[in-house]
Amino acid sequence: MPDFTRRFDVLIIGGGNAALCAAISARRTGASVLVLEGAPKFYRGGNTRHTRNMRCAHDTATQHLTGPYTEDEFWNDLKLVTQGHTDEELARFMIAQSKEMLGWIGEQGVRFQPSLGGTLSLGRTNSFFLGGGRAMLNALYLTAEALGVEVVYDAEVIGLDIGDGVFLSAQARIDGQAVTVRAGALIAAAGGFEANIEWLKQYWGAAADNFLIRGTPYNRGTILRMLLDHGVQEVGDPTQCHAVAIDARSPRFDGGIITRLDCVVFGVVLNKHAERFYDEGEDFWPKRYAIWGRLIAGQPDQIAYIVFDAKSLNAFMPSLYPPITAPTVRELASKLELDPDRMDATILSFNSAVIPGSFDHTILDDCRTEGLTPPKTHWARPLDTPPYYAYPVRPGITFTYLGTRVNRDARMIMSNGRPSANMFAAGEIMAGNVLGRGYAAGIGMTIGSVFGRVAGRTAAMTVRN
Repeated sequence: MPDFTRRFDVLIIGGGNAALCAAISARRTGASVLVLEGAPKFYRGGNTRHTRNMRCAHDTATQHLTGPYTEDEFWNDLKLVTQGHTDEELARFMIAQSKEMLGWIGEQGVRFQPSLGGTLSLGRTNSFFLGGGRAMLNALYLTAEALGVEVVYDAEVIGLDIGDGVFLSAQARIDGQAVTVRAGALIAAAGGFEANIEWLKQYWGAAADNFLIRGTPYNRGTILRMLLDHGVQEVGDPTQCHAVAIDARSPRFDGGIITRLDCVVFGVVLNKHAERFYDEGEDFWPKRYAIWGRLIAGQPDQIAYIVFDAKSLNAFMPSLYPPITAPTVRELASKLELDPDRMDATILSFNSAVIPGSFDHTILDDCRTEGLTPPKTHWARPLDTPPYYAYPVRPGITFTYLGTRVNRDARMIMSNGRPSANMFAAGEIMAGNVLGRGYAAGIGMTIGSVFGRVAGRTAAMTVRN
């Protein structure tokens, strides 16, 4: 147990990717560092445990990436998925800094591998962690602890002492005892409020009762609430979040990546009335998968069904749960407790509208529908090859976008517009600066790594000066 009578240089609240990048960076800059992780050791790391990859700009192909991904292309992708709702200065800064991150993360012990089979259109843009997010996290913890970073688990921060934008101390409950932690600088890396259903209901109403939380149950937004109450300027729309379609049979919390469904582009998505409600082939899946949670949240009872046929069964990464299957569309409808007549009519209407083309899920192909609302712009094929399959899906919330405003130093901005003297933020708790809405695969890890590294270095330098 650390000596809490001492004053640490840098206190980091949180224990995921952003927190560990900050801890390592601060320690390598010469600071003493304490990490308070609210979860037990087994569940440490927040949503990092459930990640697979990160998106970084790079100018050439590498051992694990099939081609270049320039800063301009990254910026254009981000601008597209956010529909321009991003702080361009911070976004471009993050993208430029991301070019160094794969090398830096590798120096901290993290290993990479080529993209996994069935992960659509990511082999050029995203680097996959060997062993997944938990292995990546374990490597960062090993490095941090070897450098002398002190970590305390089951450490619930219950209060912050902040005056005029200056952090003085934190109060934490550790082993049932209240302790005061003094530090020269604070880095908040404690995630969003996605596991706080009551907070979500303030913006979503009763629909939030049907949301599933893909990640940790420990991200309840406690630290975010404290910071906002102490005069830190907020950023981001509280109704915006990273929300994907996950198997409706998943647990309420912590189902992780294996509950996500990536088969939308191969079929059609129906609501409880057996009606389609959005273009399943609008764009490449990594740029669109994070809109489907919000789309399903807007449907009756927050439930939908991804329906496809035997042609597509092995084309994507499967869920933890097997698909529901039947030899005919009508029998499948009965198993889903949908109206067989209505579902049969919807599928027949879709099949009749398909314009044949050359199917290729790696490009924006010419397989589309005509005269159908909503259309399917790409990858449209008739569902005509039995047996037929379906996954029931609900909104799976990964993280929220309401957060603390920061500058390029990851320094928090106070409500008076001035930067804090010694408070910094990294990861989901400040992601809304870059993600006003929308998402592209791997950007959350990029935000955490880049701003975590910056926060750690700048916090350490602030204290040393």
